Amino acid sequence: MCDYRRWWVATLATWMALQMIDVAIGWQIYAQHHSTLYLGLVGLLEFVPMFVLALPAGHLADRVERRLLFAFALVLGAAIGAGLCLLSTLEVRSLAPYLLLALAIGVASALLTPSSWAMVPNLVPVSLLPSAVTLSTVSSRAASVLGPALGGALFAASPVAAYGTAGGICLGGALSVLTIKRAPAAVEHASQNVRDVLEGLHFVLDSPILLGAMLLDLLGVLFGGALALLPVFASSILHVGPTGLGFLRASPAVGALLGATILTRRPLNGRLGRTLLVVVAAFGASILVFGVSRAFPLSLIALGVSGFVDVFSMNIRSLLSTYATPDRLRGRVSAVEMVFISASNELGAFESGVAAALIGTVPAVLAGGVLTIALALGWRWTFPALARIDRPTDIPGNWVADATPSA
Repeated sequence: MCDYRRWWVATLATWMALQMIDVAIGWQIYAQHHSTLYLGLVGLLEFVPMFVLALPAGHLADRVERRLLFAFALVLGAAIGAGLCLLSTLEVRSLAPYLLLALAIGVASALLTPSSWAMVPNLVPVSLLPSAVTLSTVSSRAASVLGPALGGALFAASPVAAYGTAGGICLGGALSVLTIKRAPAAVEHASQNVRDVLEGLHFVLDSPILLGAMLLDLLGVLFGGALALLPVFASSILHVGPTGLGFLRASPAVGALLGATILTRRPLNGRLGRTLLVVVAAFGASILVFGVSRAFPLSLIALGVSGFVDVFSMNIRSLLSTYATPDRLRGRVSAVEMVFISASNELGAFESGVAAALIGTVPAVLAGGVLTIALALGWRWTFPALARIDRPTDIPGNWVADATPSA
């Protein structure tokens, strides 16, 4: 369990640092250029390398030592923080170098996600796997609370402080990863066969339960996500400045942390499919409330509710993926999952920026909330196998059913 604790600390550091950089770079670009389209462009550039590199990175995570790949990605994150520090110190206003570093964030994320999440089942006994998956969710959500709030507060004092702190956190996370005991790669001999690289994708496409859960998450956050537009709300609608932006960004994570805490005490024991559809619909409803709100406290509450219900969705998806995927495919399936999540977040940021530029910020958010609710209502007929799933062990061929609990 000591290795899992080290992994947990490293994951906490990863998410915290990336959230700090994300909130700071978003505010800095909007303050310099006042363009929602540029905010969307940042999201797009973070997504493109993750989309392009995800499957090769997942293949690599199944062929090399995962902890080293995870640590390398964190070192790259520290370098990105250093680069942003330099741009801020030199007071560079040109958009191009910031976009280049946004592209580098996508590269780092493409490397770290499959390598880190594929490690979890090898760090705990099978009997503790559900709790480990839930605690992993707590780690990312706790970082999502601390990262935006700390990033916004530090940016208000100095952009260099925000970026420098994020870079230092990445280095600390890398050191924590390197103290984890070495584990063998899932497959000893690497293969360059394209079919082998795509095996994780084929695995997901052949499972209507995994495919349905990942697609629902992608489309729900793609249409219902409003985080990319928060600098506009903070600056022009709610008038709360960069510190308020940090609290807006942290609010979904506060709700998610509360939800994750509940899940650690009362794990989901059944009706996973129906619960997933309900929480996605509730996510869309919370986005509608945020879109119409003009009061800062109500906006915080609405975003908090969105995070609260989203963590249940994330936990269900993670449980289904963890139980369904054998070790030899974990890196590649995690990479596919990362593409779906990244598409919902980074590509969703681009969609939000374009929609806001075309029809206005508030109408774009309201339309996204309505579409998300419609998706949840129609999904039980689109993926009936997912809607009927009761427990993760109900997935045909899951590896946990045949696993021997370890000491």
